[in-house]
Amino acid sequence: MLNVLSRWYQQRFSDPNAVTLFLLLVFGFGVIYFIGDIIGPLLVAIVLAYLLEWPVARLERFGVRRSLGVTLIVVLFISLMVMALGGLLPIVIKQGINLGKEAPAMFNEAQAYIKALPTRYPELVDISVMERFLVTIQSKLLSTGELIVKFSLGSLLNMFAVLIYLVLVPLLLFFLLKDKQVLLSAISKFMPRNRALADRVWAEMYEQIANYIRGKVIEIIIVGVATYLALFFFGLNYAVLLSVCVGLSVLIPYVGAVAVTIPVALVGLFQWGLTPHFFYMMLAYLVVQGLDGNLLVPILFSEAVNLHPVIIIMAVLLFGGLWGFWGVFFAIPLATLIKAVINVWPKREYFTPLSLD
Repeated sequence: MLNVLSRWYQQRFSDPNAVTLFLLLVFGFGVIYFIGDIIGPLLVAIVLAYLLEWPVARLERFGVRRSLGVTLIVVLFISLMVMALGGLLPIVIKQGINLGKEAPAMFNEAQAYIKALPTRYPELVDISVMERFLVTIQSKLLSTGELIVKFSLGSLLNMFAVLIYLVLVPLLLFFLLKDKQVLLSAISKFMPRNRALADRVWAEMYEQIANYIRGKVIEIIIVGVATYLALFFFGLNYAVLLSVCVGLSVLIPYVGAVAVTIPVALVGLFQWGLTPHFFYMMLAYLVVQGLDGNLLVPILFSEAVNLHPVIIIMAVLLFGGLWGFWGVFFAIPLATLIKAVINVWPKREYFTPLSLD
């Protein structure tokens, strides 16, 4: 067994460049895993820097100095975010509160409907199963209410953290964009010499991560707006709140689309019942979801869609479990990174090919 492990190590790690790449990956994953919460503002600023590098580079091509271009883009971005959140956030909070107030009435109505099922269909539905199902749902609602209370009690600390982000993130974003080359040169001085493989992986992943972040933001906006137009056209209650949830659900491939469909269907069902209006609304909603998955995603993520759906779902589960929101957000780039590392890793032949001479 030891001979097998020794032979495998010599075959895979005999190249110093491979050792360097492996140590850099371990170091990067370790830093994010152990101190990711501490450097949270820096991670947010890096994501936004990837997002805004494209318009800054476009301004540079038109002869605008980088410092001036960075200032203009950052000020414009912050202004748009303030206007968007100032107009959208109060509506979302208000609709969320109203939905929370209406939830008990919805639950009571659903409970009465479910209890009537054994009477209507005695040969298909067992009353004991329905009772256990209702008890489970009620306990889940109670636990959710406890979580909401705990969140409200810790709201002051959360507000303090938000204020820190509001101050630090714009400053970090400005300097990351303005001094991009200086920072990259400084980091390269601390890198090992044998980093040819690491440079190849970095060159391949840099553009992919930038394109992924831009594409994901564009997808969130398009899906959210399209969903809102569809729900608003049919007059669905809480259209803004549900549209925001649908837009954010694209962060979790496959699973998010399924999960967010449930509240949309439930709200429509309680508002209209099993009427043609409800089915028309759901059809329009599913059309938006279908266009997102079959048209928008292939256009925005032409390289990422080469990953098998099973790999994407496993990446979401693994990295989401390790790093929470950021693990889910970067699940596809991280899976692509692993794929890139496997592609550039030195390979050795285990068997000598037969000669035809």
